[in-house]
Amino acid sequence: MSVIRRAGGRGHDAGGHDEPDERWAVSYADMVTVLMCLFIVLFAISNVDKGKFDQLANSLSTGFGQEATKHGADITKGLVIPPKLLVADGVPDLATRAAKEFASLEQLRDKMRSALAAQGLDSSVDFTIDDRGLKVGLIGAETFFADNSTDLSPKADAVLNTIGGVLSGIGNQLSIEGHADHRLAAAPFPTNWELSGGRATQVARFLVESKGIVGTRVSATGFGDTRPLADGDSAEALAKNRRVDIVVESTEQDPVRALLPALAAAAAKKG
Repeated sequence: MSVIRRAGGRGHDAGGHDEPDERWAVSYADMVTVLMCLFIVLFAISNVDKGKFDQLANSLSTGFGQEATKHGADITKGLVIPPKLLVADGVPDLATRAAKEFASLEQLRDKMRSALAAQGLDSSVDFTIDDRGLKVGLIGAETFFADNSTDLSPKADAVLNTIGGVLSGIGNQLSIEGHADHRLAAAPFPTNWELSGGRATQVARFLVESKGIVGTRVSATGFGDTRPLADGDSAEALAKNRRVDIVVESTEQDPVRALLPALAAAAAKKG
């Protein structure tokens, strides 16, 4: 009987699992493999290729306008420039951009000139393209303002209404700049600063209030008699210096704008 019980008990135990569970070994092996890969990667990146490092450093230095090291640099790889602004040697084509900007300013000038000519007002405005953009000069203070006054004349309203319609269709910043001749101002203006500044403000207000130009695009400045265009006391010289300029500022960067006066001079010779 005791033998049978032992046999039965042994048969019952055969269905169980008395050995230790070793499934943890699989996870452990995976962890060891990952650690090995990590150390291999760390070892690999700790060995820097000095030649490639110098080439990268030179490219970055040249791209940011610094001097390259003695190993030289490949600026076409170190400095990313849109293809449309590149020429054969990888340098930004400033001349092309300047020509495009000049043509745009010329087109704006011609549009305003045509609109003024249709009203018989083209002789009252002088246009100049310089390194700031397009300057629209309202020449002759008596044409636009009464003597020693900041009130706009009816002719000034007509001129500003005409050119303001063109200016309202662009997004450039507008700098309104008032100037005076060298004669002393009279009451109610203590100096020519107040007189020139008041006239610039009146032009700015007209463009904003009557033509709907956004105020954030417009600034008004008075220069007094510090920036004369002509010397002497002749009526013509005094009229030239009593003026308000509307500067349509170029949206290009300084290196491009610096090329505009030469383009304007070349165009003047052809014309």
